[in-house]
Amino acid sequence: MNSKEKPGLGELLRYVGELVEQGAEEHYQTMSLNYRARYTPVLRALHAGAQTVTDITARTHLTQGAISQTVTLLESDGLITRHVVNDGRKSGIQLTSSGRDLVAKLEVHWATTFAAIARLEEEIGYPLRQALEDAAHALEGQGFSARITAVKSELTTGGQVNVE
Repeated sequence: MNSKEKPGLGELLRYVGELVEQGAEEHYQTMSLNYRARYTPVLRALHAGAQTVTDITARTHLTQGAISQTVTLLESDGLITRHVVNDGRKSGIQLTSSGRDLVAKLEVHWATTFAAIARLEEEIGYPLRQALEDAAHALEGQGFSARITAVKSELTTGGQVNVE
């Protein structure tokens, strides 16, 4: 199979993400929860002590825009409230009583989810989360665009690039 036939990294990451999110959504339905999988990183961060969108962004590695959109949805669903923090430049975020009740129900689910991830990693024979963390760290050091540019430069100067 040549590089034209193989799915790219972005395609595979999106596909695996969709499979994980689909499985999570199915499980939330079996728990009789009206819940969106996109709430999980925000609720977990709040439960772990995050108090602002900036805190949540730092803990989750998601974009501030994505976090802000999810916070708006959580607020409209009555799971969080916003309040002014001391310096007045940021909004603080806290769980409502409904949000705390939901998190209490989800804690067991989250622990079970991490156990299922561990079993998946055993099945595939390597620590997938660690591989993804390593990839993220490497890409933070040198972005993907710079890596593409470097390969193009090698190709134009007569170097060979293995694409299989």
